[in-house]
Amino acid sequence: MRRIPLKTTVIVIDMINDFVTGVFKSARAAKIIPNIKALLDYARKQGVPIVYTTDAHLPNVDPEFDVWGSHAVAGTWGAEIVDELKPHKGDFRVLKRKYSAFQGTDLDQLLRELKVDTVILTGVVTDICIQHTAADAFFRGYKIIVPKDCVEAVDAPTQEAAMKYLRKAYRPEITTSNELMKKKWT
Repeated sequence: MRRIPLKTTVIVIDMINDFVTGVFKSARAAKIIPNIKALLDYARKQGVPIVYTTDAHLPNVDPEFDVWGSHAVAGTWGAEIVDELKPHKGDFRVLKRKYSAFQGTDLDQLLRELKVDTVILTGVVTDICIQHTAADAFFRGYKIIVPKDCVEAVDAPTQEAAMKYLRKAYRPEITTSNELMKKKWT
């Protein structure tokens, strides 16, 4: 049986109200919630740390507002993690203001302190925040795993193109949550 290294963490990216049921409501984002939840439950049983990274923008300041309009404003309902995936005691949360979960945050420091060398990326959206986080993880030397049933873009063609780009640029292990849950994480 292939094993997942214990130095692994699951990162849940932007599974917040504004991206699931709020201003950018997405049925595609909602459909991956059960897969992410099952993977998180399994990871917790294996003693694997869980890190939530979520947009928490400053009102009328962050440049993303010029592109996307107001969304995920820090301290609002829209920036909160969806109820189905609420963090458990012992989980970590890193607030971000850029696409990448590493940019301008202490995520890298946290992962180094946890002695993590492998990141499992889950959440939304594949062609923006997942892709930029994967890039920064790659350039920092982390091994990357992407369960394709735990990431989603706004539509099927965009999802397909984003997954193709991830494969080409960063060579992550592409798998599924079910395949990951068949493995012993040691």
